[in-house]
Amino acid sequence: MLFPVSGVEVNPLIPPLVALVVSTFTSMGGVSGAFLLLPFQVSALGFCTSAVSPTNLIFNIVAIPSGVYRYLREGRMNWPVAWVTILGTLPGLWFGALIRCNWLPDPRHFKLFVGCVLLYIGLRLLYDQTPGAKRKKAKILEFEAQVQERLAKVLKESGVTTGQALPLAARVKTAAWSVKRVSYKFLGEIFTFNAPALFILALVVGLIGGTYGIGGGAIIAPFLAAIFKLPMYTIAGAALLGTLVTSVAGVGIYYAMGIHPDLALGALFGIGGFIGMYIGARLQKYVSGKVIRIGLGIIISALALRYIVGYFF
Repeated sequence: MLFPVSGVEVNPLIPPLVALVVSTFTSMGGVSGAFLLLPFQVSALGFCTSAVSPTNLIFNIVAIPSGVYRYLREGRMNWPVAWVTILGTLPGLWFGALIRCNWLPDPRHFKLFVGCVLLYIGLRLLYDQTPGAKRKKAKILEFEAQVQERLAKVLKESGVTTGQALPLAARVKTAAWSVKRVSYKFLGEIFTFNAPALFILALVVGLIGGTYGIGGGAIIAPFLAAIFKLPMYTIAGAALLGTLVTSVAGVGIYYAMGIHPDLALGALFGIGGFIGMYIGARLQKYVSGKVIRIGLGIIISALALRYIVGYFF
């Protein structure tokens, strides 16, 4: 089958199957599959024009809504984090699209950029499994365990099981909002973060995401937990919603610049990703998270080095 927008000719079953396999394993590792689907489009399908970036964003638009719905249904959406993230990411997306179209139209240069982004993600996954990294994360993990323990107690007392709407005591509520600081209440505690700092972080992530063709949730969520010291339980939904909204905006920005994504190809990847994320979530408890992350780290780092070395030789 020929996809006229991208010029790719491939069996229509291949994109969803590849996305299904990729998303199944990456979702078990807690990261999105979009960053691996773009290299597949560039290297395997020969889709090297600027349109590959917005096409990759279509994957997020199709695959993510089910996850966002779940967080909304459970009352776990952290609106302050979501809105600051979205407001910071949007201008970054615009600049990222300009960089992609004006400074990285050459596939060779774009592959070098992709390689650098992948190398960061791959090495980060590997570094997180080292004893030194685990010692640094010990306090964070201890804090997360305490949150989970308190949450389980609240759910037990209220008779609510995970997946249902949370009781009022366990929902995320905005406590205070200003230009400088934002606070929200969760499990009886107040969590505060610096709004300008999060805005700048989101701006940088948006720039990278707009250039590459990813929403940036896999990059920004660890920073929210490690640097801003916010419970992962309260930021996962916000990161996912931010990825969805900014992906829609990113596609719109590319359209405004005259770069049209291949909607049919992107949708096929998204359908496979939708199913793969569901399967990965169900299988995660049966597979060692450490093995998954190390495996992903090695694969991603190897792919990154291939792109980087290929640029110079």
